[in-house]
Amino acid sequence: MRRAAGPGQAATADRPRGHGPRDNDAVGTRDDRGGTAAQARWYAAVDVGGTWLRVLAERPGGGRRRLLGPAPTLPTLPARLGRAWRAWRLRPDDVSALVVATRGVWTPAERGAATRRFRRLADRVHVLPDVEAAYLGALGDRPGVLVLAGTGAIALARDHRGRFARAGGLGPLLGDDGSAFWIGREWLRARIVGAGAGRERALAAARRLAVAPAPAARIARLAPEILRRARAGDRLSRQVVARGQAALGALVVAAARALRLTPPVAVSWAGGLLVDPVFRAGVWRAARRRGLRLRPYPPREPPLAAALALAARLAHRPRDPGDRETGRVPAPIPRRTAARRRTARRSAAPAARGPAGARGRSTSRAPTAF
Repeated sequence: MRRAAGPGQAATADRPRGHGPRDNDAVGTRDDRGGTAAQARWYAAVDVGGTWLRVLAERPGGGRRRLLGPAPTLPTLPARLGRAWRAWRLRPDDVSALVVATRGVWTPAERGAATRRFRRLADRVHVLPDVEAAYLGALGDRPGVLVLAGTGAIALARDHRGRFARAGGLGPLLGDDGSAFWIGREWLRARIVGAGAGRERALAAARRLAVAPAPAARIARLAPEILRRARAGDRLSRQVVARGQAALGALVVAAARALRLTPPVAVSWAGGLLVDPVFRAGVWRAARRRGLRLRPYPPREPPLAAALALAARLAHRPRDPGDRETGRVPAPIPRRTAARRRTARRSAAPAARGPAGARGRSTSRAPTAF
């Protein structure tokens, strides 16, 4: 069950506790064509942020392909990946598993719709929010909070029961306070207000950025220079940066308190903005000023590496007999339909349960991130 989040609030959701593997060890599961899947087939991971697209494909036993480019929209991403497959001389049948970490896929319906977009690219497909992949890479099983600040901004908390709560992540129109885009936009606004005789020139520059293609990404690219100016003592830049740090600190606190995490709360980070250690330290100070005791942990691995490990696990999971033709992850079943099916199974075949009355689960389902 998910609770909708408004600005500055946290949304919570229950998720299974299982997660992807911590390494890419090949298991050697046999596929339908005979032979060893680990010897012949590829698995791939995709990380789509607000600015960049990162793709990594591997074949156990040797072989790796990489792609770095501007982030496409979700509807155009399958075509972009298809071009990459062709450039790498990969057929969809050559790719046993594909994991896509992207924005805007929180609900089962959103994940199901996104999964269907990619089904022609690989045997098995799993889609998850980019911030979940970042959490998996940064903190793994550990309860805590992951704050992601790049073009957008969001904090994701996880407790020892595997429940999630998020704060922020509302996009550039409704939120993303403290993100690189937000810092760039607030700096432009402040320049326009305080430009004096140079106001028209500052306004013209802001307009050019606002009407250019992908304006949020372009404005976000101003953030590193603004941070540099703040360190050099520029008053306007320091004010904007301090407000951004306070906004991100508030997200961390909101996410942690939504799950009542026990202090000191483990915190980690992802996103280009938080690579800067001086800026990052200011975020932790802002959270502490709000009363949160925390303990920072460096990310264990990048989100893309975590997604690739998840793809490796998915590639080597045994197939469900009912899914043998495609090996793809079925779209989520609507809750009411699923409930009716469970009721029918219980009444028709009570002996189908395993030990202690636990029903078996299809082994062809994609693993959840945690």
